Amino acid sequence: MLSNIGIPGLILILIITLIIFGPKKLPEIGSAFGKTLSEFKRTTNDIMNDEDESTDPKKG
Repeated sequence: MLSNIGIPGLILILIITLIIFGPKKLPEIGSAFGKTLSEFKRTTNDIMNDEDESTDPKKG
């Protein structure tokens, strides 16, 4: 889905975002998005690690 956007699509999204939120809010939105993305990655890695531990016999 996102691979079909391309550079013109990203520029259009940026312009629309600037119009809606204004330039002062963009850093806050970017920071919140970055935190959300990093939390999602961390949670996904935790779930994958828990799944690996439950399927593999414990070494000891």
